[in-house]
Amino acid sequence: MPRSNKEYTSIILKGMAMGAADIVPGVSGGTIALISGIYEEFVNSLKSFSSALNVLRKNGIKAAWKHVNGDFLLALFGGILLSLISLVQFIKYALAEHPILLWSFFFGLILASTYYVAKTVDKWNLQNILAFLIGGVLIYYLTSISPSESSTAPWFVFVSGALAICAMILPGISGAFILVLLGKYAFIIEALSEAQIKTIAFFAAGCVTGLLSFSHLLSWMLRHYHNLTIALLSGFMLGSLNKIWPWKRVLEWGVDRHGEKVSVLDMNVMPFNFEGDAQLILSIFLAFLGFALIVIFETLAKKKLQ
Repeated sequence: MPRSNKEYTSIILKGMAMGAADIVPGVSGGTIALISGIYEEFVNSLKSFSSALNVLRKNGIKAAWKHVNGDFLLALFGGILLSLISLVQFIKYALAEHPILLWSFFFGLILASTYYVAKTVDKWNLQNILAFLIGGVLIYYLTSISPSESSTAPWFVFVSGALAICAMILPGISGAFILVLLGKYAFIIEALSEAQIKTIAFFAAGCVTGLLSFSHLLSWMLRHYHNLTIALLSGFMLGSLNKIWPWKRVLEWGVDRHGEKVSVLDMNVMPFNFEGDAQLILSIFLAFLGFALIVIFETLAKKKLQ
């Protein structure tokens, strides 16, 4: 059944939310896709590209476009691109000037999301519980690793794009954080904000390669081990809260390629032990706001299905 203009507008907005999330190190666009109920369609649409060439040869452009769910992907990626172009400067500002408030909002958002995503598992048997715990521990460990310096060569930019995009479609571990670990986050953000075409092209090529290959594995897992996969992804989301915790103490400082002082290693602290203005009241409000938004979205979605 064809979608209405209203439904495509909703997909564009979901794409914008995914794009905004992917800019922030610690929040995954895959999480937003899972929250907004388009995750499986997103993964299966990407996976269908591998057989699109055969459909194109046999049945033409129109059939191939339908085969890859082209209208859906065009609206979704249009929203992601629009978000990347329009919000990158705002996110850069928020991360630099109001990091505690930004992380507080996302902390509430993802905490509520973890609960609602986990609720979709039909049966919490031992296998699914273990998958949830393994997912949580794995992402907790990954988000505790110190970032590194790395090459700015085109081949490494390509590899960074491929690895980051795989994380972007996994709830819990963000593509932006993978770029931080690879030492490429500031480099790519600068390339986007300054429209450095060569760097963006190599990064985009890596993203496309990683996206098409990794989507096959995810689609297969969702089709054959749905509950296990959702349990694992829920664990990823819970583990990512380690990275998103708003109050941190810097243990080690470094210098970026512009000569500016940046945090290399930090640890989570309670707001009362935070050195500086913890902005506790406003942070709690924003965390509750993020939590409440998910509750509202889930309530509206339930009413729509009834």
